Amino acid sequence: MPKAPAAPATPPEPASYEAALEELEQWVGRIESGQLPLDQMLTGYERANALLAFCRARLEAVQEQIKVLDEGALQPWTQE
Repeated sequence: MPKAPAAPATPPEPASYEAALEELEQWVGRIESGQLPLDQMLTGYERANALLAFCRARLEAVQEQIKVLDEGALQPWTQE
Protein backbone atom coordinates (compact mmCIF):
# COMPACT_ATOMS: atom_id res chain seq x y z
CA MET A 1 0.00 0.00 0.00
CA PRO A 2 1.52 3.38 -0.97
CA LYS A 3 2.27 5.82 1.78
CA ALA A 4 0.43 9.12 1.87
CA PRO A 5 2.71 12.10 1.26
CA ALA A 6 3.95 13.62 4.47
CA ALA A 7 2.52 17.01 5.31
CA PRO A 8 5.14 19.73 4.97
CA ALA A 9 6.58 20.86 8.28
CA THR A 10 5.35 24.25 9.42
CA PRO A 11 8.26 26.70 9.48
CA PRO A 12 9.04 28.04 12.93
CA GLU A 13 7.81 31.46 13.96
CA PRO A 14 10.50 34.11 13.50
CA ALA A 15 12.53 35.02 16.57
CA SER A 16 11.89 38.73 16.10
CA TYR A 17 10.35 41.36 13.87
CA GLU A 18 13.76 42.00 12.32
CA ALA A 19 14.30 38.30 11.55
CA ALA A 20 10.85 38.09 9.95
CA LEU A 21 11.48 41.18 7.87
CA GLU A 22 14.83 39.85 6.66
CA GLU A 23 13.33 36.48 5.68
CA LEU A 24 10.40 38.24 4.00
CA GLU A 25 12.79 40.35 1.91
CA GLN A 26 14.67 37.20 0.87
CA TRP A 27 11.47 35.46 -0.22
CA VAL A 28 10.28 38.51 -2.15
CA GLY A 29 13.62 38.64 -3.97
CA ARG A 30 13.42 34.96 -4.89
CA ILE A 31 9.83 35.23 -6.06
CA GLU A 32 10.49 38.37 -8.10
CA SER A 33 13.51 36.77 -9.76
CA GLY A 34 11.22 34.34 -11.55
CA GLN A 35 13.77 31.56 -11.09
CA LEU A 36 11.78 29.41 -8.66
CA PRO A 37 9.85 26.36 -9.82
CA LEU A 38 6.10 26.79 -9.47
CA ASP A 39 5.75 24.65 -6.33
CA GLN A 40 8.55 26.53 -4.57
CA MET A 41 7.04 29.83 -5.68
CA LEU A 42 3.74 28.84 -4.06
CA THR A 43 5.53 27.76 -0.89
CA GLY A 44 7.45 31.05 -0.89
CA TYR A 45 4.29 33.05 -1.38
CA GLU A 46 2.61 31.27 1.53
CA ARG A 47 5.63 31.81 3.79
CA ALA A 48 5.93 35.46 2.75
CA ASN A 49 2.24 35.95 3.52
CA ALA A 50 2.72 34.42 6.99
CA LEU A 51 5.79 36.59 7.62
CA LEU A 52 3.90 39.71 6.55
CA ALA A 53 1.07 38.87 8.94
CA PHE A 54 3.64 38.32 11.73
CA CYS A 55 5.25 41.72 11.05
CA ARG A 56 1.90 43.51 10.94
CA ALA A 57 0.83 41.92 14.21
CA ARG A 58 4.08 42.96 15.90
CA LEU A 59 3.74 46.54 14.63
CA GLU A 60 0.12 46.73 15.81
CA ALA A 61 1.12 45.38 19.24
CA VAL A 62 3.84 48.02 19.57
CA GLN A 63 1.43 50.72 18.47
CA GLU A 64 -1.05 49.63 21.16
CA GLN A 65 1.71 49.69 23.78
CA ILE A 66 2.65 53.21 22.72
CA LYS A 67 -0.99 54.30 23.06
CA VAL A 68 -1.02 52.98 26.62
CA LEU A 69 2.22 54.78 27.43
CA ASP A 70 0.82 58.00 25.94
CA GLU A 71 -2.38 57.65 28.02
CA GLY A 72 -4.59 56.45 25.19
CA ALA A 73 -3.67 59.07 22.61
CA LEU A 74 -1.40 58.13 19.75
CA GLN A 75 1.13 60.90 19.38
CA PRO A 76 2.63 61.89 16.02
CA TRP A 77 6.13 60.58 15.43
CA THR A 78 8.78 63.29 15.41
CA GLN A 79 12.49 62.87 15.07
CA GLU A 80 14.50 65.46 16.89
